[in-house]
Amino acid sequence: MQTTWFKQAVDRRLWVTCLSISSRPAFTPVGGSWSGSRPVGGSWTGSRPPCTPTWGTWTRSTCTHAGGSWIRPVGFDTGVKTYNSLTRRKEPLILTRDRVATWYSCGPTVYDHAHLGHACSYVRFDILQRILSRVFGVSVVHALVITDIDDKIIKRSQEENMSPTILARIYEEEFKKDMLSLKVLTPTVYLRVTENVPQIVAFIERIVANGHAYPTQKGDVYFDIRSIGQRYGKFSGSVELPSESADSDKRDARDFALWKAAKPGEPSWDSPWGGGRPGWHIECSTIASSVFGSQLDIHSGGVDLAFPHHENEVAQSEAYHRCPQWGNYFLHSGHLHLKGSAEKMSKSLKNFITIKEFLRSYSAHEFRMFCLLTKYRSAIDFSEGSMLAARSQLGALVTFDHGAQAYLRGQLLCPPLDPDRLWDKLAEVKGQVLDALADDFDTPRAVHAVMDLVSHGNRQLQPVAEADGAARSPAVVGAVLAYVRELFGLLGVDLLDRQEEGLSGSSPVVVDTVVEQLCQFRSRVRSFALAPWEAPPPQGPGSASARPRTRPDRLPLLEACDALRKDLAPAGVLIKDRGATSTWELTRRAAQEKDQDQD
Repeated sequence: MQTTWFKQAVDRRLWVTCLSISSRPAFTPVGGSWSGSRPVGGSWTGSRPPCTPTWGTWTRSTCTHAGGSWIRPVGFDTGVKTYNSLTRRKEPLILTRDRVATWYSCGPTVYDHAHLGHACSYVRFDILQRILSRVFGVSVVHALVITDIDDKIIKRSQEENMSPTILARIYEEEFKKDMLSLKVLTPTVYLRVTENVPQIVAFIERIVANGHAYPTQKGDVYFDIRSIGQRYGKFSGSVELPSESADSDKRDARDFALWKAAKPGEPSWDSPWGGGRPGWHIECSTIASSVFGSQLDIHSGGVDLAFPHHENEVAQSEAYHRCPQWGNYFLHSGHLHLKGSAEKMSKSLKNFITIKEFLRSYSAHEFRMFCLLTKYRSAIDFSEGSMLAARSQLGALVTFDHGAQAYLRGQLLCPPLDPDRLWDKLAEVKGQVLDALADDFDTPRAVHAVMDLVSHGNRQLQPVAEADGAARSPAVVGAVLAYVRELFGLLGVDLLDRQEEGLSGSSPVVVDTVVEQLCQFRSRVRSFALAPWEAPPPQGPGSASARPRTRPDRLPLLEACDALRKDLAPAGVLIKDRGATSTWELTRRAAQEKDQDQD
């Protein structure tokens, strides 16, 4: 649910944007006119021009790139600027429909366990979708395809002596469980390649009919790169390769398979060209088009997919729809590297850490913080040091959370706060965060601003033994705490998630109540043990004057309190003695370290 401060700030940003949009003339294609909301029989009834029957040009709002001109969409301006791989620069994110984004993702090829390289990409785009929907009020309709038939799946199934279908289902379910473990939002719809083969066949037939693909005598079908001329190369530039040998059934070395003729022992489906199965690239074009039609707002994937996969997707889709621009924005995430290695983490390179292995040592929230600390487009080094840095940042947030709670409950005595300074700092940080997130989803800059606010609050929440009746400022502390929780909750980091803190077997309410009562009892015992005692004055010349000290007969009580604090730490309960009072928090770290020692 979008909260008040976010909504007010975003509405102000959109109001300014609308003023600039309202002065723009209508977007009209050369040689035609349009009106309405969707194409019907060649006409258009919406807020953006249709795909022309032949690939023409547009009169304005274009940006030249290697493979032609990018057409700036006309519609709803989100107030966000994002880096578009089609233009290689930041562009205003404009959606075809009011506050609705159509988003397609290339999903996994399910022949093995998902690893951290996958996790990094999916978590990063999950963060972007959360920002778009929960900060800027855009509903994201997200389709993700599962590649459940592929050369790698077939090879692995033969090695495991099982059906490719069964193998794919096993790893598909493992992938979905891993995504839930990482707190990744479930897409609007999952789709499988094997359940869309008839649609893929029909899609290929139309590309052939449009003159952009050709079947061979062997039963393969290839996309004809030469048929689209300079339109190929949107991400990579024009790729010139030497021609195939005379006995090749390709017309050009760059041509790629839309349909692969059946081989003995492999799954196959019927088609006009004989039995076979889809090529890799065609599945995404077909399924995305079957869900979203001829216009897609956002397409996402790892940077390694830009060429040839996304390049070929665009060529196929625009050849099928005969439109000048199928996908408006392509967003690519950077690779995850093991620190010290130039190679990306990959199943084929055998240099990966599975998600399940990772979650034995770190939490999903710690990994998400790790992702938040770098821009989604940047390559990212994974190491124990980088994870400990993310854990430290998250720990600082949790410590502030518990300190602020203790202050609000009256358990933490502090010197007088400077509420005006905190209110000003809170307002300043809110503006900085919104600006950062609107600038290509710059989460590192947003997190840095919030951590500065937390540090500012921590400097004022310093414990003292006695407050001398100083006035308290719970309103501003509560506002800062609420904002920090809310913002990180929007990004998928729940600071109150007890299930991530090693205590998932019990209700959070029950756990809190039990720990609170236990700590209150311990505090009463400790206060009794620490009560000052006027000891008899020491005898003899030069003896120090009498001063209050702990009664010797109560020292066992203090030792018992210390022992209880130490015994609870491995169970995830961290008690902090602050002068005469104590506070507590739940932490996952000690329980993890204990489990690792036992392993």
